[in-house]
Amino acid sequence: MFKPGRLVITCGANTVLANEGTGYIIPLFRHLSGDWGDVCKEDKEANNQAVKDGGRILSDYTTKKGTRIWIITEAADEAGVRSATTILLPEEY
Repeated sequence: MFKPGRLVITCGANTVLANEGTGYIIPLFRHLSGDWGDVCKEDKEANNQAVKDGGRILSDYTTKKGTRIWIITEAADEAGVRSATTILLPEEY
């Protein structure tokens, strides 16, 4: 696990997840636990390295109703602190 910084959810993602009854806790826990969801092999490897070196982390999940959501944790600053983790819809990127 890694520290996510400030947690942010976009209006679009919040609305979709609330309407589907899905919520964001399970995808967020998966993200923080190193389960990157539906990203390609190269992105999984990049995420695993980013946990170690402080780089940006992207996870891609699909809800039970077929909606894709992304969770992005920003790269760490020079002190090793990550500023924020954002939950959003891909089209909001």
